Amino acid sequence: MVVNREKNFISAVIYVHNNEKEIQYFLEKLDDILNKNFDKFEIICVNDASTDKSVELIKKIANKIPNTMMSIVNMSYYQGLELSMNAGVDLAIGDFVYEFDNILIDYDLKVIIDVYQKSLKGYDIVSAKSNGKKHLSSRLFYAIFNKNSNSAYKIDTETFRIISRRAINRVNSMSKTTPYRKAMYAKCGLKITSIVYRNVKDIKTKFTKENSNTRKDLAIDSIILFTDVSYKFAITMLIIMMLVAIFTGVYTIVMFLCAQPIEGWTTTMLLLSFGFFGIFLVLLIVIKYLSILIDLIFKKQEYIIESVEKITK
Repeated sequence: MVVNREKNFISAVIYVHNNEKEIQYFLEKLDDILNKNFDKFEIICVNDASTDKSVELIKKIANKIPNTMMSIVNMSYYQGLELSMNAGVDLAIGDFVYEFDNILIDYDLKVIIDVYQKSLKGYDIVSAKSNGKKHLSSRLFYAIFNKNSNSAYKIDTETFRIISRRAINRVNSMSKTTPYRKAMYAKCGLKITSIVYRNVKDIKTKFTKENSNTRKDLAIDSIILFTDVSYKFAITMLIIMMLVAIFTGVYTIVMFLCAQPIEGWTTTMLLLSFGFFGIFLVLLIVIKYLSILIDLIFKKQEYIIESVEKITK
């Protein structure tokens, strides 16, 4: 049966870190599905300082499929998923870019084409996510993030995604750095959707110590940068401390009027109360100022347009 292959140029960016057991199977399956459905495509493997035979296997597979454009981006040292994938996406030249953060396949390969077909219906970012049970830590992180991110789109655990060139350009225009891609995509103002698939295999993702530490740091950084959690907590604590300072001042005046405190106690307590009140007030202003700076850095645009429709011909 002859398949009419798509004319759009496709880039597939794959994160690789000590995946010698999975990389060959994944690349062979990915090359097969892309070759059947697209006229032109490239595969970019981002090697995040692997210490096993992952790179050797990638080169071996590249020799077996010489008609496929395949590149390896070797990171100078271990830099984690986000920075490594940013490097791969920056080098991608496709009209649409697949991001494979994980190369464990627990889905029907047809899902890879399904997300592309969905993107052609007006969506700039389409993700594929499993209907399987998620880790407790992931559920907790996404619950906190989505509740406090003030974003129109809610992020979730994703297996892979496809991004249009317009979405990549939009995110790059929003910020010089992309510390957390999913958060930036959710805030870019373009149309986003997802496809939920049923697991065809029960695969448990295993994280190394490096991966686990990086994920924890990323979770904390993302909540600080992209949500109001830290700001709300800091403001709440400062207001409580300001109220305590005011209460201490009032208590000091009451004690001065109704009792006979030690000489100098009233003056000292009032000085401390107003002094701490002033300090907390200054901190309140500083925290607000820092939150504005973060908004200016990560939200440089004055307005965000989803699309433009021409209604006259």
